[in-house]
Amino acid sequence: MEWLSAENVVAVGTAVLGIVASGVMVWYERRVPRRKRIGYRVQMDNPIGDDVRSGRANRRLGLFDEVPGMSDATLVLLRIENDGSQSIADNDYTGRELHGLTAVFTDRTIRGVSVTQPVGTDHLMDHFTPAAGLGYDGNTLRIPRVPLNRGDHFKLLVLLSGGDVGCGIRLIGGIRDGEVHPNRSATPDETLPLFSRASRLITIMLTVCVVTLATIVVARDDNPPPIGCARGTLTVTGSTAFAPVVEEVAKKYERDCAGAKVVVDPHGSTAGVRELEATGLATKKGSPAVVALSDGPKPNDMPQLRENRVAVSVFAIVVNDDIHLKNLSTVDVRRLYRGEIRNWRELGGPNVAVHLVSRDANSGTRQVFQRRVLKRGEIANSSVDCVHKDDPTAPVIRCELDSTDQVLTQVAELPGAIGYSELNLASGAKGLHVLTLDGHTASVDAIEHGTSAYPYREIEYAYTYGRPPADSLASSFLTYLSRGNGQDVIRTHGHIPCWTPDGLKLCAQ
Repeated sequence: MEWLSAENVVAVGTAVLGIVASGVMVWYERRVPRRKRIGYRVQMDNPIGDDVRSGRANRRLGLFDEVPGMSDATLVLLRIENDGSQSIADNDYTGRELHGLTAVFTDRTIRGVSVTQPVGTDHLMDHFTPAAGLGYDGNTLRIPRVPLNRGDHFKLLVLLSGGDVGCGIRLIGGIRDGEVHPNRSATPDETLPLFSRASRLITIMLTVCVVTLATIVVARDDNPPPIGCARGTLTVTGSTAFAPVVEEVAKKYERDCAGAKVVVDPHGSTAGVRELEATGLATKKGSPAVVALSDGPKPNDMPQLRENRVAVSVFAIVVNDDIHLKNLSTVDVRRLYRGEIRNWRELGGPNVAVHLVSRDANSGTRQVFQRRVLKRGEIANSSVDCVHKDDPTAPVIRCELDSTDQVLTQVAELPGAIGYSELNLASGAKGLHVLTLDGHTASVDAIEHGTSAYPYREIEYAYTYGRPPADSLASSFLTYLSRGNGQDVIRTHGHIPCWTPDGLKLCAQ
C-alpha cells in the first residue's frame, strides 16, 4: 500500500505519541495533583566536625569548636512543602499524637532545631510551639500540624551529632486523601533541573521521531513524480536529429513513472509520420500509442495527424576541417547543391573536389534545409559510398545517408565534404566545423532572443493520430516532454522549448 511508507509510519507514530503524551499529562494534571500531598527534601547534609566518619572533615572556630560533642556534628536542612493542588488544614493530619509529622534521623542525635519560612508566610511561625507538639528526642523530631496552602513550604535546620553524613532521613505521617512523600534532593549548590524526568523522556522521544521523519524527507528524492503519470508502452519514432532529446526524456519519464515503458525508434521525420498514419489507420478504435517527431510540419495529405509544437531546432551546415572557409553566402550554398561549384577553390578554398553528403528523402533535417536554405530540392544522388561517382554525367559527387551521425562521421573523414546536421550534434563533432550563413552564426541564444536572422532552423513537431485520451501514456509523455521536466533536457541539447516566453513567440511563427 502506498500510504504505508517509512515517512508516513514515522509521522503517524509521532502524532500518536504526541496525543498519548498529551493525554497522560492531562490525566496527571487532573488526577494526581488533585490529591493532598506533602513532600520533603534534604537540601543540605554537611559535616561540622573535623573527624566525621564520612571523611569530609572541616575546620572549626568559635562556638562550633567550644561546645562539647561537635567533633562529629552535622547540619541538615530539611524542606517540607505542599506540592499538591489543594490546601492542607491542621485536621488533615491523620496521626493520633498532638504533632502531625515525625522526622527520623537514622544513627544520629538531634542537638538543636531552627525553623525558617519564606517571606510572606509569617503566620506559619505561630504553629511551631511546644504546645502545638514541636519537640525532639534522640533521633526523632516532632513537627506540629502546620496548615499549608498550595505551594507553601517551611525549612528545618537541624544540628545533629553521632552519625555519618548521608545517613537515612525519613518524614513519617499521614494526610487525609493524600500522602507524604520524598522529593528529589536539591542542595543549595546544585542547579535545579529545568524539566522533570518524565518531561525529558517525552521530549527526547518526540525529538527522535521528528528528526527521523526529517531525515527520511531530506534523504528521499525531492523531485515528485509528474502529474498524470500513465502506465503501458509507448513508441516514439521520427526525427533522428531530435532522437537524443527523446531518448533522455524517455529514461527520465520511466524513472519518474513506474509502470511506463517508452521505446524510441527513430527512422527520419517523413518515415515516422507515415508510420504513425499507417498504424492509426490499422487501429480499429482510438489513438494508437505512437508519437512521431518531425523536423517541420507534416505533409498536407495526413489530416488525421494532430500536431504538438515541442521546440525550435537549429541546424548547421558543416564542412571538413581541411576546408578553411568559415562563412558561405546563401547564394553559394545553393550553387553548391545545384552542382554548379565542383571545386572549393572556386569559393576561395583549397584545390579539393566538392563532395555533397546529404540525408535520405525521409529526413526532416534535409527537408528543412531544402525549404529554409535552398528553396528547392537537391540534385540527384550520384554515389553510394560518397567517394566514387556512380553516375559519370553528374556534375559533383552526392550521396545520401540514413542518420545525422552518419553524415557527421562522413564529413569529418572525407576531404572536401560538406553536409548538414542538427546544431548541437555538429558542435561536438571532431574533424569538421560549422559555417556561418551570410555572416549569421548558428546560435541558439541569438535566435531565442531575436537578435539573429539565421535561416536554417525549424519547429520540432510531435504528432499523434487524432487526440489521445487525457489519461493515456501518449498524452502524459507529450506533456512531460513539452511542459514538464523535458524542457530542461530540450535546452541542454541545444533546442529552444516552445513552452517558454521566448519559445512561444518563435513557435508561433
